[in-house]
Amino acid sequence: MKRNSILIVTLLFTFLFSACDKTETFDDQWKLDNEAQFTTISGNSQYVKINSQSGNGFIMVKKLVSGDGATPYFNSQVKVRYTGWYKNIWSKPDTYTDDKGNIIQNKVIFDSTQNNNIPRTFYVNGVVDGFSTALQHMKVGDKWEVWMPWKLAYGEAGNSSIQGYTTLVFEIELVSIV
Repeated sequence: MKRNSILIVTLLFTFLFSACDKTETFDDQWKLDNEAQFTTISGNSQYVKINSQSGNGFIMVKKLVSGDGATPYFNSQVKVRYTGWYKNIWSKPDTYTDDKGNIIQNKVIFDSTQNNNIPRTFYVNGVVDGFSTALQHMKVGDKWEVWMPWKLAYGEAGNSSIQGYTTLVFEIELVSIV
């Protein structure tokens, strides 16, 4: 009887541990692809690394236009023009044709002031860590391309329109400090 109990317990543990296999899920692959793209940009000499004030990582920036105005503080209110985007498949161009002849819009613009060209007003500390970090290093008149890893963007959970673990890219123009 004791031998049968040991055999049953052993079989039970074997079953439980085999059910916990390490197969990769869509979220795992999405996370890996987004992290790989951020790593690629991190190695590009056109971009500069800026550490987050929170200590949670760093962003990569490319200065497109240099301003000469003041730099906002963490609690400053600012006016900003921006476009935020990510790609569904980082290895593909912004738009491509799939094997069935369909045109695929790969670059997803999720938020932008581009439509009406009116700057948005908000507090530097009222946005995601990566955006806030960029603003605290910009001068009025600067226009930057800012890459932020998921940890400094919408994290593991994402938000209503952006999946968790997504690397985000913003083109940000600091118009003024209110």
